[in-house]
Order: sequence, then C-alpha cells, then structure tokens
Amino acid sequence: MRPPARPGNFARVAEGLSATEVGKKIAEHRERGTEFHAPHERIASIVEALLLSVVALLAAWSGYSAAKWGTESRLDLSTSSRLRTQASVAEVEALQIRTIDSVSFNAVFTAYTSHDPRAFRVAVRRLRPGYRPAFNAWLATHPLVNPNAPLGPAYMPQYKIPQDVQAKTLTARATAASDTGEADAGTGDKYVRLTVFLAAVLFLVGIGSRFTVRVARFGLIGVAAVLLIVSVVQLLGLPGPP
Repeated sequence: MRPPARPGNFARVAEGLSATEVGKKIAEHRERGTEFHAPHERIASIVEALLLSVVALLAAWSGYSAAKWGTESRLDLSTSSRLRTQASVAEVEALQIRTIDSVSFNAVFTAYTSHDPRAFRVAVRRLRPGYRPAFNAWLATHPLVNPNAPLGPAYMPQYKIPQDVQAKTLTARATAASDTGEADAGTGDKYVRLTVFLAAVLFLVGIGSRFTVRVARFGLIGVAAVLLIVSVVQLLGLPGPP
C-alpha cells in the first residue's frame, strides 16, 4: 500500500481550491490509473475521474460566485457609508436652520409682545421663507390670549425642514444598503464553505486512488460521492452570482 498524501497538500487545497489544483489531481489520477488492470480498478478509476471532473467545474463556479458576492458586498457597504455621510451633513444643516429659525422667532416674538408694529414687520420679513407658513399658522392661534396655543411655530405641523426629511431618507437608504451588504457577504461565505466540501472530495479521491485495497478505495469513493452530493444540494440552494 502506498503512503497517504501529506497533510500539507490538503491544507493548501482547503485554503483556496482552484481549477489548477484540481487539474493536477486529475492528471496524477490518470497516470496512476494506468497501473491497474483489474475490472474493479478500472471502474474505480472511471468513477474517480468523474468525481474530479465535477469537482473541477463546481470549484471554478463556487470561486467565481464567492468573488462576485464579495465584490457586491463591498459595493453595498461603500454605498451605505457614503449615504450615512450625506445624512450626517443633512442633519447638521437641519440643526443650523432650526437654530436660525429659533433666533429669528425670538426677535419677532419680542416685537410682538412689546406691541411694536414697525419692529414686528421688520422681524417678520427676516424670517426664513420656509418658516413663515408655520409662523403664520401659529399666529392665527392667538398665542397671547389662547392658553391652548402651541408653544411656538416649531410645534406646528406646517413647520418642516427639507434637510431633516432628507437626512431621515438617506439614513433609511444607508441602513438598507448595509443590510444588503451583510446579506451579500453571508452568501459569499456560503460559497467559500462550499469549497471546503469540494476540497474534502478532492482529498478523499486523491488519497483513495493510492490504496490497492478494494474496500478502502471504494469506501473513500463512497464518502467522496456523498460529500459531492451534499455540495451540489447546497449549491442549488444558493443564489447565482450578481
């Protein structure tokens, strides 16, 4: 019985199963297959060659899919980061506008309570155009005599800051992009996990072809076939490359 393959070979395959590595295994298997002439040996060689061929195709597809999903994940996470930056800028602008509205309202309210029509008109003209609808609606509630009037224009439904709405929208889009990126990364990890099963199939077929004992060789082929079936089932349940 020939010595089994060194563990270092399997470790190298598990780290990154490539079509080149699988091709080498197929070539080695073809060379060793010429040494056996018994019918069961020929059958075993044919089955092993088929397994290696399927592994080569699946390994190439799995590696390509994992790379594509990894790229898609990075793009989604980059988009999420960009949107969050834009949302932060919009939040700062909204805070600045709210501060300006508050300062402007203080001047108007002071003139209004002091019954100074001239100062009141000047202060109203200096209000932000987007702030005036809320101010006029608040003024219509007669706040000086109505105890149920809102505390100020900022509490009126007419008070809206576009940057505030924009910030909320961008934050929601950033969260969605981040969730999508994480899901894409998870799909890529599943494809990488699939290559581990394929590496195990490659290892079992490679080491099994070195055995001259029929039971051992066919046993390893059976285990490799089961792992390959599991790999195919997992592959069918995964989405294709984006």
